[in-house]
Amino acid sequence: MQTYRRRLLATTLFVGAVALAAPAVAQVAPTEAPATDPMATQPPVDQTTAQSAANQTANQTTTDAPQADQAPGDIVVTGSRIASPSATAASPLQSVGITQIQQSGAINVQDVLLQNPAFGTPGVSRTNSSFATQGAGIATVNLRNLGEDRTLVLVNGRRFVSGLPGSNAVDLNVIPTQFLERVDVLTGGASAVYGSDAVAGVVNMIYKTKFDGVQLDGQVGMSQYGDGFDRQINALVGKNFADGRGNIMLFGGYSKQGTVLKRDRFTEAGSSAIDSTSRGAYVTGNDADLFTPERPYLSGFAPQGRYYAGDSTFTYGQDGALRDCVSTNGTDGCINADGTAAGADGFNRSSTRYLAVPVERYVGAGRANFEVSPALNLFIEGNYAKTKVNTVIEPFPLDSTFSNPRNSGQIPIQTVVGGITYRNPYVPDAIFNAATDTNGDGLKDIYFDRRLSDFGPRTSSVTRDVFRIAGGANGKFLDDRFNYEVYGIYGQTKEDQVGSGQFNTANFFQALNSYRDPATGQIVCADPAARAAGCVPANIYGAGALTPAASYLAVPTTLSTKVTQTVAGGNVSGKLFSLFGADPVGFSIGTEYRRESSRNDFDLLTQQGLNGNNALPSTAGRFHLWEGFAEVVAPIIQDRPFFQSLSVRGAIRVSDYSTVGTTYSYNFGGEWAPIDDIRFRVMQARSVRAPNINELFQAPQQDFPSVNDPCIGVTAATTGTLGTTCRAAPGVLANIAANGGTFTANQADVQGVTSFGGGNPNLNEEKGDSFTAGVVINPRSIRALRNLVVTVDYFNIRIKDAIVQTPLQYILNQCYEQGATDYCSQITRRAGPLGPNSAGSLDQLTNSFLNSGGVKTQGIDTVITYRQDLTDIGLAGTLGLRGSYTHLISGYTVPLPDADRDYFAGEIGASRDRFTTNASYDIDGVGLTMTGTWISQASLDDQLTGARPGTNPLYRVRPQFYLDSQIRFQTSDGFEFYVGGSNLLNNKPPYLADIGASGGQDTDAGTYDALGRRYYAGVRINF
Repeated sequence: MQTYRRRLLATTLFVGAVALAAPAVAQVAPTEAPATDPMATQPPVDQTTAQSAANQTANQTTTDAPQADQAPGDIVVTGSRIASPSATAASPLQSVGITQIQQSGAINVQDVLLQNPAFGTPGVSRTNSSFATQGAGIATVNLRNLGEDRTLVLVNGRRFVSGLPGSNAVDLNVIPTQFLERVDVLTGGASAVYGSDAVAGVVNMIYKTKFDGVQLDGQVGMSQYGDGFDRQINALVGKNFADGRGNIMLFGGYSKQGTVLKRDRFTEAGSSAIDSTSRGAYVTGNDADLFTPERPYLSGFAPQGRYYAGDSTFTYGQDGALRDCVSTNGTDGCINADGTAAGADGFNRSSTRYLAVPVERYVGAGRANFEVSPALNLFIEGNYAKTKVNTVIEPFPLDSTFSNPRNSGQIPIQTVVGGITYRNPYVPDAIFNAATDTNGDGLKDIYFDRRLSDFGPRTSSVTRDVFRIAGGANGKFLDDRFNYEVYGIYGQTKEDQVGSGQFNTANFFQALNSYRDPATGQIVCADPAARAAGCVPANIYGAGALTPAASYLAVPTTLSTKVTQTVAGGNVSGKLFSLFGADPVGFSIGTEYRRESSRNDFDLLTQQGLNGNNALPSTAGRFHLWEGFAEVVAPIIQDRPFFQSLSVRGAIRVSDYSTVGTTYSYNFGGEWAPIDDIRFRVMQARSVRAPNINELFQAPQQDFPSVNDPCIGVTAATTGTLGTTCRAAPGVLANIAANGGTFTANQADVQGVTSFGGGNPNLNEEKGDSFTAGVVINPRSIRALRNLVVTVDYFNIRIKDAIVQTPLQYILNQCYEQGATDYCSQITRRAGPLGPNSAGSLDQLTNSFLNSGGVKTQGIDTVITYRQDLTDIGLAGTLGLRGSYTHLISGYTVPLPDADRDYFAGEIGASRDRFTTNASYDIDGVGLTMTGTWISQASLDDQLTGARPGTNPLYRVRPQFYLDSQIRFQTSDGFEFYVGGSNLLNNKPPYLADIGASGGQDTDAGTYDALGRRYYAGVRINF
């Protein structure tokens, strides 16, 4: 019945949208003059006029209009600062226009960009950040699977402040989609032109220019399950003045993307409503039910608690009665002395988890320019965004080692007051009688664990404010042969976060130390100072028993962050002389200063690890740099047989960092068009990325990773490096002896691993060498194909001294399987049994940022665009087609110099083959767009499985195909109504358990669509 009601609500929503849209009064469409604002770079001319025309439908870019401060025909291409009448992109360049963005129905431009196969899985999105301690709901992009910090995001060719403390990652939530003209994606190194961080490439957000009119739009949507309710409303106004020499544009928008709960979704294995990953997912190569769980595996941290006293284990049954267990059978409950089961007593972690966190945005933007004279054009642009995000995960899993550093886990159940030993009155007789004195202090003690359901779920409420302003002047001089530009930028991101569901460790210890005061007969805290401070005795025995003490024990968590960016720069470009009668040689030379700072401060308890949260010390740092750069483009031959055009180019940048000293980046390449229809291009580039603030200055941060213990299954007779190294730990030997000759890990062992990773102030910059070579085919000489453009590009990117955190699984594998003793020093195992944890089980891992042996990736991009007015062939309407395909030939990292390769090509998030096809057809004001995205099969991480990607069918997930569509209705006077759907086939994502899945989910929700079929409807009015 509930499902029926949700679907009825979804149907009613769209009927209402149609009803509201029908009586709308059509308005006069706005006019937009040619793009003449010197602030905006112009569309790429890879495509020349033909591709620009093809893109009107297939890619929806703008026309190649000249900028106001340039001679007619001069254009600037993303990847260069030089204006030229024949400018082309020597590196692979793709554009996504505003119409394509609108036809996707996306609220955030991230969703559109991720359809491009050049992008890998984002590090942060709203479907993979519900467990994030900071940055939840941020939207980032990741070119070539090389990471957000190697993908430089620009706005109008200039830097934008980071949205994530200590990182270079820009939060695309703050980019107003309706303010965009297009997005240029330049793949391949571009540091020589744009500076640090452009190792994988550049994403350049190009704003509209010279918009004159008013555009209003609104959109609503939801999933077929009746949740994930999305809505947005936006207003854009613009006005040209002073005979077109000036323009001002203002934008305001509101959007909210609704919550989706994990329990309401499915994977290929079935419903995610019940936790199926608490057992851990150790990969053995024989785990046939890895992707098809047949029963739930509830968490062993149950609200009623478990108590380890002497040689006995106790828990409370479903009837509320205390049970003395002979053993606990995983998460299935307590096994009584007679062999009967007391019933499942675990906790369903999936009951409260968010699959998609709600993101609410208030976005404002503005830009203006005024041409005082050809020699002086003033411009300014500004952005402000307030983003609100909420997260919810299950109540905290507490065990009695909850101090930092961890205590022994043995909690006294007796106390001495006035020389008299008292018993904790809350302790049941059976537990008290079974308990022993484990540390020789004369007091009985126990170990316990329980789910803090008494405190409610762990939540966070995040408010993120981003402000940026950029302005300057540009113009022409010396008979318009030369251009100049000076500019300044200031950006700031602030985040305030408040959370719940955690506790004060010191208070908890005081509350557990209680006795019955003989003078009053009341149960009180034993410490007089604690009593004076309001201490409330804590009863940990049974479900809900802690509720009376929650007000004393529970504490909020807080986080405050601030990121700032200051940039000032200037450059001069122009034309020099001609070589052999070709177009003049173009050049650009300039300088830039940049200062970055970042801090993040958690509350004092979190910083010290004195609550249930991870121990997260504050991080603060800053750096600055001066840069000088130069670029030249030299046409060599033009309009000759077999040399329609031939040009070479090069650029160099010298940077002086306050952290790593002087760095150099450069590029050189060329283009050759034997005829108008074909152009070849090649580029070699050296890009540089200096370490960011987290990589340099971050204090060790605590985490609770999912890793595979290589020692599981080792016996007393296991030979080789693995057996010898594992048995070198006394706890492993004790475990083998206690488990019939085989090292065994239980559920608490799987979940009980902690790690600490921090920055490294001794890092050096990383250097990326990229080589690209390709061909652009545009058969303009064939009338029927003049709007067809085909580009094929090979890319090869190799990063030396890549800055990475050594993967924890790699550390384990190197120590135990390769015998690398340096790695073994980063591993701590439990010497003996500790509560539910086994002797020899993994306790703690440590790592830090370092300059690794490198990263390499290579592959082939193919892009096909075609637009055809069908009236030319006797039919009606206009057809547009676009296809983007990327084949990943290889990809791997080398965690340390001379270490073994860690392959990622073919793994989840880096499938070897991906393509997106887009087809549109428009006729008489009615348009239809269909978009299909295909992701080839992928494998689990080889560091977890021990098998190279693609070699073991057990570790593969099958290919995925997603189909989206939109139909729209337009009138000649500026009114448009549209409806659409995403994931129309309702594909279920692959089931990945804890192996390869996003934190807290059953799948990799950053790679695969986990939200299911969704619909939307909207209206757009222009006047």
